[in-house]
Formats: sequence, C-alpha cells, structure tokens
Amino acid sequence: MAKLSVHLPPSGSHASQVAVAAKNGISRVESNGHSNGHPQVKSCEVPYSIVHTLPERVRLRVPRLLYDADYAQRLQVLLEADALVTSVRIKRAAASLTVTYKSSKVADTKIRSHLGYLIQAASEVVVLKPSKPKAASDANEEQSWPGMQLSALATALAVLGGPLGWSIPPVMVAGTIALATLPVIKRAWEGIRDERKLNIDFLDFMAIAITTVQRQFLTPALMLSLIEIGENIRDRTARSSAQQTLDLLSSLGQFVWVERDGEKVQIPIQDVQRGDTVIVYPGEQVPVDGTILRGKALLDEQKLTGESMPVLKRKGQTVYASTLMREGRIYISAERVGNDTCAGQSIRLMQEAPVHDTRMENHVLKIAQKAVVPTLLLGGAVFAVTRNPARAASVLTLDFATGIRVSVPTTVLAALTYAARRGVLIRSGRALEKLAEVDTVVFDKTGTLTKGEVAVVGVASLNEATSITRVLELAAAAEQRLSHPVAEAIVRYAQEQGVEAPSRSKWDYQLGLGVRAEIDGETVYVGSERYLRQEGVEMNLNGYQKQTTSAIYVASNGQLQGIIEYSDIPRPESREVITALLTVEGVEVHMLTGDNKRTASAVASQLGIPPTHTHAEAFPEQKATVVRELHEQGKTVAFVGDGINDSPALAYADVSVSFANGSDIARETADVVLMQNDLHGLLEAIEIARNARQLIHQNTGLIAVPNIAALVTAVLFGLNPLAATMVNNGSTVVAGVNGLRPIFKSRKQKTLPSAR
Repeated sequence: MAKLSVHLPPSGSHASQVAVAAKNGISRVESNGHSNGHPQVKSCEVPYSIVHTLPERVRLRVPRLLYDADYAQRLQVLLEADALVTSVRIKRAAASLTVTYKSSKVADTKIRSHLGYLIQAASEVVVLKPSKPKAASDANEEQSWPGMQLSALATALAVLGGPLGWSIPPVMVAGTIALATLPVIKRAWEGIRDERKLNIDFLDFMAIAITTVQRQFLTPALMLSLIEIGENIRDRTARSSAQQTLDLLSSLGQFVWVERDGEKVQIPIQDVQRGDTVIVYPGEQVPVDGTILRGKALLDEQKLTGESMPVLKRKGQTVYASTLMREGRIYISAERVGNDTCAGQSIRLMQEAPVHDTRMENHVLKIAQKAVVPTLLLGGAVFAVTRNPARAASVLTLDFATGIRVSVPTTVLAALTYAARRGVLIRSGRALEKLAEVDTVVFDKTGTLTKGEVAVVGVASLNEATSITRVLELAAAAEQRLSHPVAEAIVRYAQEQGVEAPSRSKWDYQLGLGVRAEIDGETVYVGSERYLRQEGVEMNLNGYQKQTTSAIYVASNGQLQGIIEYSDIPRPESREVITALLTVEGVEVHMLTGDNKRTASAVASQLGIPPTHTHAEAFPEQKATVVRELHEQGKTVAFVGDGINDSPALAYADVSVSFANGSDIARETADVVLMQNDLHGLLEAIEIARNARQLIHQNTGLIAVPNIAALVTAVLFGLNPLAATMVNNGSTVVAGVNGLRPIFKSRKQKTLPSAR
C-alpha cells in the first residue's frame, strides 16, 4: 500500500480526522441517513452522489473530478492510503469514482459514509509526496534527458571562460557541450539509419563539432541552447499520439437491470449478453440496441441521431444505446451490446480515423532539409579552396533550420496561448495549421447551430372569446410538473411572460399524446392534434397558418381554444457567424443533421445555408461519409458538432470543433474546443490561425535574408564563425520575438476572419 505524507488543516476539523482515518483505518465514522437505500451527504463542500452499490463495491459521481485534476490526484492518493480500500478507479471524463473495499469488520453503510468524508478531505489535505514502490517507479517512469539544463550550463561556462576571462578548464566546457550534443547526434543518426539521408541535425552536429574542436566554445553552446528551446516549444505544440481511450460503457453507467428466470437482477454492463431482457427506467440511458418487448417510453435520441425532439417508442420498435429515457418503462430484447451497438460503432469509426501528426513548420523545414547536402558541399568546397576550417564552419553555421525550429514553434505557442485567453482551446500546432487553410465549414444542427432545447416561438388564440394570455394560462397549468421537454418549455415561457398559472386539480397524462386536467372548473386538454381528436374536440383552425412544423393545441370544455408553436430555436449568434463565414472568399457552409428534411430545410433557410449544402436524416456513419467526400474533393474541412453522433465526423474532418459543454466523446475528439460555448469562438480561431500563418511567412523572410547575405560574405570574403553565429542567432531571436506578437495583443480586441 502506498505511503502518504500530508499537511493537515488545524486539528478539530473533520478533514483532519478523515485524513487520520485514511492512514490508520476507520477511526471515526458516521451515518448521515439514507435515501432510496443509499447514504447521502446532508451538507458538504464537494457534492457527490452514489450511483451504484454492490457488496464491497461502490460507484460514485463526483462532478469536481471533471475540472480539477489536482483534486482527483489527492483523492486517489488518499483512498489508496486507506487500510480498508482495496482498489480505486477514477475516470475524470465521466466524473466517476469506483471503490472496492473490505467490509469484514465494518458495515457497508459506515464504510460508504467514511468514503464521503474522504471525498471532502481531498479538498483540504495537501499531498506532499505520494511515493511509489521503487521497483514500480523505476519500471514506469523514464527520466527525461536534461538537454536544456546541459546547454544552459555549456553556455554559462563558455561565457565565463571566454568573454569574462575566468579560468575554466577547456575539457570541462568541451565535455559539457559534448553531453548536450547527444540528442542532436541521436537525431542525426536516426535520419541516416531510418531515412537514409543527411538531415538538419547532421548539419548542426558538424558545425558544433568543428567550432568545439577550434575551442570557439560560445558558438556551439549558443547553437545548442537555441536548438533545445525550439525542440521544447515544438513538443508542446505537437498533437499527442497517445490519446485518451474513449469508453462507451463508462458513459452509460456500470450496472444494468435485467430479467432472468422471472426475477429482476442488477448486473455489470459488461455482463449483458445478446438475448437478455434489459429493463430501463426513467432517467436512465438505454445500454443496448434492441427491440421493445413490452412497455412504451419517451426517448431523447439527440446525442445519437441529432433529433431535437424526444420520440415515443412502443412494443416492436427499435431503441439504441446511449439514448436517454425521459418517461415510461420498457423491457428490451438485447440484440447488440457494447461496441457492436450503433453508438459503439460511432466511437470505433472515430478511433479508426487517420491520426495526423503534421506540424505547421513541416513545409518550411522540408525546404531547409533539401539545403543540407548543398550546404555541406559548399562548406567542403570553401575548405578545399581556403584550407581554413573556420570559414567552412561559418558556412555550416549559416543554416535556416535553427531559426525555423525556434521561430515557428514560438509563433504557434503564442497563438495557442492567445486563443486560450480568448476562450478557444486549440489542442495542437496541426489544428492551427488546418484552421488557417479551412475553406469548408460543416455544422451539426441540433445543439450546435440551434440551442438543442425546445422553446416556445408563438402562442395564438383560435377562439375569439379566449385571449392569448388565457391560452397560455391553461396550458401552463395543465403542463406543470411534467418532465416532457415541451411541457417544461411552456411553463418556462409562461414564467418569462409573467403569466401566473391557475391551480390544477385532477389530471391524467397519456405518454406521447397529452394531458387532461381540471382547471377552474373546466376540463382542459393540452396535446397533439391526434389526442384532441381522440377526445372529441373539433379541430377547426379558422384559417390559421402554422409558422413551424411543431405545435400542440389547447382545448377546454370540448372546444379548441388556441395553439402553441415550439421549435429548437437557433443560437442567437448562428446567423451572424454563418454570414461572416460566407463572406470569406471560397468558404462553403454545410449543415448536417439527423432531423427530417422538412425541419432541416426550415432551419437552413432561416440561417442562409443553401439547400444543396443541407444534409438531413444523417446517422453518424453518414455524417462521416459526407465529411470524407468533401475532403476527397480537395477541400479543407472544419466540422463543428457536440454529440456522440458527431464524433465520427469530427474525427474525419481536417479540423474538428466542439463545445466545452458537448458530450465527453465529442470534446475529447475535437481539435478545437470553444470554452465559452459560443460560435463566435470559431471566427476568432480562424482569424488567430491565419494571423499565425502570416507571422510564420514574415519570420521566414527575417531568417532567410540575413543568413543568405552572411552566407555570400562567408564564401567570398570569409566570416568569423562567431560572427556567423551572431547573424544566425540574431535573426532567430528577432523572428522569435516577432512570433510572440499574439501574446501581446489586447484581450479586448475582437476581430473577424479577413479574406485571404
């Protein structure tokens, strides 16, 4: 068991007592009561809830895990140090904490209460040194090569022993330079061995070796320092090849109710098999793809299909994993489980998408790479003619690679930092590069261009004796405390309009149809046209023309009184953002959605997206196909989406964009995350990327011009290696400082993409 060293708050606080309990077993436990068989915390700084329990195992949801990595680490260490805890599993992306423990000496309820105290304690204790067994540490942790420290030491020794005149043994300076050069030698050897060519690192090594042999130590030391700076910055801007594994099952919950041998039992989701009868209750996610055996339910399929409105499913209809049960209860015959489900295949499509590791500086570096052999030949020719190794070293020193390897990553890092200040998280240099080249933007509809929630867009009276206010009063009174999204939207709209709903007495809600209620002595019906006809209401609209495709009707005492229209309304900024994108030369805007064609066309028309660029009724694999086809046409595609159904398209796009409040899978897949959940961030991201590209072109000129001039001078007239280094490094510094310009921009500056 790991050893734990902590600083504790002042004695007497519950966190102190819990931390002591964590080291010595349970020394103080309390029960805070029960709710539905689970202990609940009455009052705590860190909210949490118990999701599932089994003997000696409990799974909890701790929202703080999502955004506080330090807290997650402290909680992990604290739990692992507890004598009764046998294993701990934290999944930050799902805010999930799973603990197994020993319950032989203490009751399960007391241990679970104790875990609650540990969750609180993790916010207060300070972990000083969570140590690991030495063998494990040696096996799992690689010590990084201290290249930056060695090059800095070499530069310091060269300055002290050179310009400052200290008595530094030359062998010490040369030895330090030799150690600092090892990464350069390694990269040069790998280029010869793997790529069968001499690369920029070989050129750097030759220049370092010659100047070191000549005891011009300041020149190679400065070169090494700048090379290390460039490598470190570039590594920070490169996209990591080890991506977090996205687990569909963890997002669905760990346990499932099934019916076996006539009894209901709860089993781990991994144990569900084809043919099992799975039971789903309100508020749960459907864990499998299958057919409803009995029951009916109102299902929210937005994350999977993009359909903005819940759909009613009955016996014989198909349901899909990851969809949310809003109302009802259903028994499902499991036909596809785990990664074989529709949602699982969406994730697999995403994982199988090509991973790009190109960086913004690659194109310029390729040009510099091609100059390696000519530079070596030129240096050799100068030495053959002059027999002066210093002049040859000057030629080798005047390469463009050092400046490029420093200035380009610096520009990229500055742009990424500036974007983060503006609320836009750009994950890599490659994403920045592709953003600058984007000529086609594809939007998901539901939750991206629209708000992803139902809103009332109009109320009309269909009876001269009934006012619009009365229509809204009756509807709000009948729909109060119902969980259907349309009911919630009506009640919310009534509150916004200052309408007070009268009291409701008897009421009867019919799933998928509507509600009947007794209000002010009247029998009121609120629901679909089918429901009102079923109740004998004559549906005479008196010539009224609906403005949207979705509406419910209000009737009282057998007469139609009014109509309430609702829709998934566009985000307030959607029209403005699309207009801005369309004004940029060559940029196409497309819309993809799982909604029906009529709804999709209505939204596209409202936002100014052409019908030819509107793709409706698209499942995840079809969305990915559309993106691939656009890419194959030679377009650079940005895809903007936020749900599980968007993850394959996000993965296949050249650059993918999601929101901070999008699904875990979409957020982890995306190259760009709009932290303020506002589409204006996309415009800013494109502008920042294009400015970064312009800076890189500027910096290439700042590096090329002085180096070419110095190279001509070195060949024709001779140039001291230190002077050559100063020219080379000076241009690098100027370009590097120029690349930092995005960081110095005013945070209040707001720009839109300019035409290319």
